[in-house]
Amino acid sequence: MEILFKGIDVSKWQGAIDWKKVKQAGVQFAMLRDGFGRYEGQADEYFEQNYKAATEAGIHVGAYHFSYAKTVEQARAEAAYCKKLIAGKTFSFPIAYDVEDSAQASLSKAEVSAIVDAFCSEMEAAGYYVCVYMNLSWLNSKLTDDIFKKYDIWLAHWTDRTSFARSYGMWQYTSDGAVDGISGRVDLDYAYKNYPNIMRQNGLNGYPRESDPASGGAAAGAAFPARRMVTLENTPLYVSSTAKTPAARKTGTFYIYDGKRLNGRYRITNAVDRCGKKPVSENVTGYVDESDLR
Repeated sequence: MEILFKGIDVSKWQGAIDWKKVKQAGVQFAMLRDGFGRYEGQADEYFEQNYKAATEAGIHVGAYHFSYAKTVEQARAEAAYCKKLIAGKTFSFPIAYDVEDSAQASLSKAEVSAIVDAFCSEMEAAGYYVCVYMNLSWLNSKLTDDIFKKYDIWLAHWTDRTSFARSYGMWQYTSDGAVDGISGRVDLDYAYKNYPNIMRQNGLNGYPRESDPASGGAAAGAAFPARRMVTLENTPLYVSSTAKTPAARKTGTFYIYDGKRLNGRYRITNAVDRCGKKPVSENVTGYVDESDLR
């Protein structure tokens, strides 16, 4: 996969950070711990200053919330606390649910998956793009297939070459990194999706929707405006707006080509920079029924 952004993830354990030096060192994004658990007083003591200084330095930011929930109810309470901690802020990278606490190790795959789904669905309902952070072993043993279908993955596997077989949007590939502006070791990450575009185009993580006239985007009320990201899961793909039989089925992330609804279908493309680009035949992947888009 193509690396689009190089980044780090930090918490109070890195102490005070010189974010201008971090930016000059080539870091493009940072995942910031907002806090952990579900109770008042569990905010990361450096979160507010990290957010302010990193964004002022021109670094893309996301956030992650460390979990020790053992029930669905506790996971929902963690989501409520996470929303409180990040309220009023804008994030161009995902809000991640960090699930790796030893207290959860004895839980079954079904139990862990229910916890993850509870947190993530609460965050999605509030307009956030979420992902699940786990190490390789837990990803392979603690999540059911439906979680991988629903949510993005932030893989933690400290190696030069990962053996993880499923798709993922970010990879934490070492905990032993060194970056100017940070004292001591720091986790290093790669991102393979254009998260800033995803957030802006879909009005997520505090960004206004592009369908809002005030944002200068597509016309208000457009169901699927140009450049909107869509997720397909074995979805029928047609060669035209009138074809009766699908030519193939597609799974993965695609983008609305131009936002024009043709006979109940939208044209899609496989890269955001192809949206609206001519000629159509070279840039459109195919046509998808509106009812199959999400």
